[in-house]
Amino acid sequence: MTTIEAPKGAARRNTIGRAAALVLATLLAPQVARAQDRGTLNPQPLPPLAKPDDPATPAKELFGRKTAPANLQTRTIGFYSKGCLAGAVALPINGKTWQVMRLSRNRNWGHPNLVQFLERLAAQAPKTGWHGLLVGDMSQPRGGPMLTGHASHQVGLDADIWLTPMPNRELTREEREDMSATMIVAEDRLDVDPQVWTPAHLAVIRAAAKDPQVARIFVNAAIKKALCRDAGSDRGWLGKVQPWWGHDFHFHVRLICPSDSTECKPQPPRPADDGCGQELAYWFTDAVLHPRPGPPAKPKPGPKMADLPAACRQVLLAP
Repeated sequence: MTTIEAPKGAARRNTIGRAAALVLATLLAPQVARAQDRGTLNPQPLPPLAKPDDPATPAKELFGRKTAPANLQTRTIGFYSKGCLAGAVALPINGKTWQVMRLSRNRNWGHPNLVQFLERLAAQAPKTGWHGLLVGDMSQPRGGPMLTGHASHQVGLDADIWLTPMPNRELTREEREDMSATMIVAEDRLDVDPQVWTPAHLAVIRAAAKDPQVARIFVNAAIKKALCRDAGSDRGWLGKVQPWWGHDFHFHVRLICPSDSTECKPQPPRPADDGCGQELAYWFTDAVLHPRPGPPAKPKPGPKMADLPAACRQVLLAP
């Protein structure tokens, strides 16, 4: 396990950054927790907005009502948590080595790079010990903020992959809406559950991290701990794997900005080490594992259209 001592100035910046991250995660935690919410067999269209052109209308209300992609040249616009997607393509709901979950959400859309990545990773699944992948949320047909579930996933470069292998049969529609992924983290939050964690979990996350299109993989800190412990001498890929709140049932893959998308804002680079030292230890401090309860956060309406890149209005209004 690699540990790198930071200079005093860098240590202070890290402390400030971690405090900010803790505040941000507190705000996002209720959204992330919805990832295992059940879907519905009879999704109903959302009612029309009374004032869709009102500048005060949350962007999620507008993008959440778009059921088809924008007929525009494919490109991602903005940052992963503040942008949109033109010319999206859908991951087919069934493949030889994958199945899409929660079909009622209509979130199996992405940039072609994301669809190709998922098909590529799914093809490797049998080599890792899994029959295939269960794919959760990607993006909405035009990206943008979502009504529920995520602050990111807005530009078609994020995907949730369940930490449950695909069964050797096609799931029913009801199963896709009702079943939950497997809880990987132990009850004390200090490690993975040894009755659930397998070498195949490591193998599939490692396969994803080694793909050159992947910028980041988010997992629960206990999963990162298990990866650090079990990776052996092949450790170069570990640096892409970042602990983050809420990823107990799935891992979240984020791709790099595509070459066709000059308006895409990239993810800041990860540190050069494997992230198995001081960075990981922070997640097991008492302040993180047992945060002091505070007043419940008030629901926030989210960004308005004016808060998103200007090109997102064209995406929203396109046929």
